[in-house]
Amino acid sequence: MRLALYQPEIPQNTGTMIRTAACMGLPVDIIEPCGFPFSVKALRRAGMDYLDKTDIKRHLSWDAFNQWRLDEGYNLVLLTTKASHPYYERQFQDNDIIMMGRESSGVEDYIHAAVDDRLTIPMPGGLRSLNVAVSAGMVIGEAVRQSIHFSK
Repeated sequence: MRLALYQPEIPQNTGTMIRTAACMGLPVDIIEPCGFPFSVKALRRAGMDYLDKTDIKRHLSWDAFNQWRLDEGYNLVLLTTKASHPYYERQFQDNDIIMMGRESSGVEDYIHAAVDDRLTIPMPGGLRSLNVAVSAGMVIGEAVRQSIHFSK
């Protein structure tokens, strides 16, 4: 199982998601271009020493990432406000990549069409969305809970 960040825009959110993935034992895919200069130095403050404990794979474009994940046999699961299927109803698999979109605009329609599943976090009261790092933590927490490979 992996976490993918599609064109992340805010280094602090990116660092928080990398840190969360490290604590859950998940590798992270960064799909460029990023909205900030992507480097260990740019992420060091937000990710702290967890950057060294995380397998981070950079992909120079959506096309490069998508071809890689298809070649490797991964399912792509998009977390989005434009879905009706709640994340907690999915049976996560070891070959899932959970993808987060850009903070400002999510992902383009052609990416929605390319994913294997789209999930949402239901929000009573008509609220729009949670912070992307909080959302990632909730969903990968559930995915890891379901996983048999998580060791205590």
